[in-house]
Amino acid sequence: MLRSLIRRAAVSSGSSPVNPHTLGPFQVFDRDAKRMQKDRAALRDDSRTVDYVREEVADRMMERFLDIKRSFGSVLDLGSGAGHFTKLLEPEKARKSIMVDLSQKSLFRDPDSEFEVQVERIHGDEENLLQAVQPNSQEAVVSCLSLHWVNDLPGTLIQIREALQPDGLFLGAMFGGDTLFELRTALQLAEQEREGGISPHVSPMTQTRDMSNLMGRAGFSLLTVDIDEVKVAYPDMWALMDDLRAMGEGNAILGPRRALRRDTLAAASAIYTALHGNEDGSVPATFQIIYMIGWKPAPSQPKPLERGTGKTHLGEVL
Repeated sequence: MLRSLIRRAAVSSGSSPVNPHTLGPFQVFDRDAKRMQKDRAALRDDSRTVDYVREEVADRMMERFLDIKRSFGSVLDLGSGAGHFTKLLEPEKARKSIMVDLSQKSLFRDPDSEFEVQVERIHGDEENLLQAVQPNSQEAVVSCLSLHWVNDLPGTLIQIREALQPDGLFLGAMFGGDTLFELRTALQLAEQEREGGISPHVSPMTQTRDMSNLMGRAGFSLLTVDIDEVKVAYPDMWALMDDLRAMGEGNAILGPRRALRRDTLAAASAIYTALHGNEDGSVPATFQIIYMIGWKPAPSQPKPLERGTGKTHLGEVL
């Protein structure tokens, strides 16, 4: 869709036709900036103290993983960070984890002794998965809170499907939907009031309703997509923003970044408390998590019966 719009725009403007093979994915995020943010976050003294969101989401992912009645020789943990999901793996479920992450400092932050399974670490970009592993080589790919920073999400999902063996599993979790809507609205209102306009300071999020379509277009079968929320209370907006930096979740949108003035941030903090504050004086932050499960197609997978072959009338069930 995007490529066709670009081609139509080029033709209508009178410029030379655009070669579709030279068009890259639509660039929203600065991957180099994100790598540096994650490297700095991993080196902070409080790096482990802000693992609470990733640990909570990894726990909820593991519940879904344990519901799958299958054991794996190895699992590829894409965008693993320090290995929050891999740390929860037990040898009875998977003997080995291959951790892949853009940030070398995050990838090697924690020693092998903290994992119960064998660990292999690959410093690589999630957007270029097939440069790190071979096609049709993985029994399972998991991704815990990494895909929301990928520019070409459809392309990355296709690479994940290509990396899987037939009937291989993909289990992922990413920030999406209304994540940090409280912070987003407070910053926008304050910037509009104090500076006469707004610029993006919280990254755009994938909507839940889009994920099933994207997974299907990427070639996955037997899809399951659901959404959950993690709510965290902070003393104030400043504490939230500091924790986001410590998590490596700072703004990485491409283009010039206009720093907010101190008075604008002070106004945003007041607006945050006025609109969303709790009775005890703290402020909430909502992290909306999209969970997705898909399988690489294989002849052995169950398939729906042909239309008209059912033996029970729906009226009898109802």
